[in-house]
Amino acid sequence: MKKSNKTICKKINKIIENTYNNRVMSTLDHFSSFYRIYECGYKDPILVSGVDGVGTKLRLAIDCKKYSVIGEDCFAMCANDVLCHGARPLFFLDYLACGKLDFTIVEKILQGIAISCKKTNTCLIGGETAEMPGIYKKYDYDIAGFCVGIVEKNHIVDGKKLIQEKDILIGLPSSGVHSNGFSIIRNIFSKEDFMNSFQEKPFYETLLIPTRIYHFPIHALLKEFLIHGLAHITGGGISDNLSRILPENLSAIVEKERIPIQPVFNYIQKKGNLSEHKMWNTFNMGVGMIIVCSFQEKYSILNQLHLLREKPFILGHIVKGNKKVFLK
Repeated sequence: MKKSNKTICKKINKIIENTYNNRVMSTLDHFSSFYRIYECGYKDPILVSGVDGVGTKLRLAIDCKKYSVIGEDCFAMCANDVLCHGARPLFFLDYLACGKLDFTIVEKILQGIAISCKKTNTCLIGGETAEMPGIYKKYDYDIAGFCVGIVEKNHIVDGKKLIQEKDILIGLPSSGVHSNGFSIIRNIFSKEDFMNSFQEKPFYETLLIPTRIYHFPIHALLKEFLIHGLAHITGGGISDNLSRILPENLSAIVEKERIPIQPVFNYIQKKGNLSEHKMWNTFNMGVGMIIVCSFQEKYSILNQLHLLREKPFILGHIVKGNKKVFLK
């Protein structure tokens, strides 16, 4: 049964208004979103923005009718990028395109975003839904997210300026594959394969575990320690993402044997007969976020992470070089 536009807008309003705080000044009736920043308590505030999507993980989520995962992943991919510079997310917007609008599906996607926003005190301030039957198939969906955060200028985490020789690399575990490498995965596994049992549940459930949000452990560290660099491990794996934050005169040594590789990656490699190079340059391999810190503070930071019930691991260190990452 079709719902009127007013009914749909009312339901969407209810979802997103649950994430609002007293800095939000707009509603869905406005053509743009308003957010008051002068009350945020910063002396020299810098706005930090990020945009991302979910990639072809979308295809698997849609086929398996796990729509809330789409929203959770979209938010996590954007929020983790903003986090890499020490910023706290203020607000989030989404762009959702589809072939044929099904409000039941849209509601589940937005609920996934809203739940993630609420966890991190981020306002889902607005967005856009576009019905594009000439571009997308009837019930196909695509999504992009836009996150704006804030950080004090003298607290920006910038590895290019802060990372030093002998610094230590600490990894935080991923929740699984996150949102990268699904074009390869979908080429390897059939629809029947996705339904097969893996660790006592259908394989697709493991693949669709949402991307971890690292907001709380990282901000807990930032309150007590000078973090030299943060790298969100997404497409391109450790090498591509860690190299982005290195100064020109330094390189990183990553010891693969110190990384607790999750079974899902071994399963993907074996099934697809993929090389080590392909695996390590495509997937996160169990590392969702890398923290770069001084050698002197490594044990204090590890202890703090353990108190936060994290499972951190040292995976390498910084050496003189030319902005390369060496996987050993």
